[in-house]
Amino acid sequence: MKHLLKLADLTSEEIYGILNLADQLKYERKNNIGHPYLKGKKLGMIFQKSSTRTRVSFEVGMYELGGNALFLSDRDLQIGRGEPIKDTIRVLSRYLDGIMIRTFAQQDVEDLAKYGSIPIINGLTDYCHPCQVLADLMTIREYKGGFKGLKLCFVGDGNNMANSLIVGGIKTGMEVSIACPDDYRPDPDICEWARKNGTLNVTSDLFEAVRDADVVYTDVWASMGQEGEKAIREKVFKNFCVNKELMAHAKADAMVLHCLPAHRGEEITDEVFEAHAQEIFDEAENRLHAQKAVLVKLLKQ
Repeated sequence: MKHLLKLADLTSEEIYGILNLADQLKYERKNNIGHPYLKGKKLGMIFQKSSTRTRVSFEVGMYELGGNALFLSDRDLQIGRGEPIKDTIRVLSRYLDGIMIRTFAQQDVEDLAKYGSIPIINGLTDYCHPCQVLADLMTIREYKGGFKGLKLCFVGDGNNMANSLIVGGIKTGMEVSIACPDDYRPDPDICEWARKNGTLNVTSDLFEAVRDADVVYTDVWASMGQEGEKAIREKVFKNFCVNKELMAHAKADAMVLHCLPAHRGEEITDEVFEAHAQEIFDEAENRLHAQKAVLVKLLKQ
């Protein structure tokens, strides 16, 4: 494991290795056991998309691991003035021990890895969100004890979250279902891969998708960069809401997850959100632990 560009690049064993280390780091943090495994290491954090959880969790994570994190917006870098990524990363590789980037194009992340000489972590692209799904998997295992035999259902846009949940779910042995409008399906190549390697059902029938689900997951209807589509998406997705009626078709002990921020009354009702708030905020906390595990795996040498 040289980088974290997308979950498809990782083996199931590598995913489990990250989750096991994340559990260990979470235990140590809660028991005030110091773990300065990255003492003296420096992480550059490039943000072309803003974030609450990504910035705070990576910055706190590096601090707790004994290292330092540098916040770099596109206004702080020559990328924002047209410098090619391949030039920027060849310079930053001489200053830093790793880069986390949160941006739009997956190709930018791939190019950083191609032209740089340090580990690259995908903090989010329009294509996938591997860090979030590692935290999601960590949370599912905490609540359910494992993955085998579970059904994971995602309700909403077939976006970066759907893409990564499909890969993460299949690689850990879960059955995955996606409830989305026909014109907003997940990446077709990912769907083809998933059907060859596990069980995936993509449908516009919400009740079919959520039937007997152990985990129900949702996300906002319009992601960052799609604000201009908000009015259209509100009409298209108006029925794709995780509410009490929909949850009645999942298993009685089904958990609900949301990558946040949540737009209550749109993709999820306030009633369902609050009934599962403990799970959702455990999931948010686990961003810190899962990402610390990724940092240790990549930067500890």
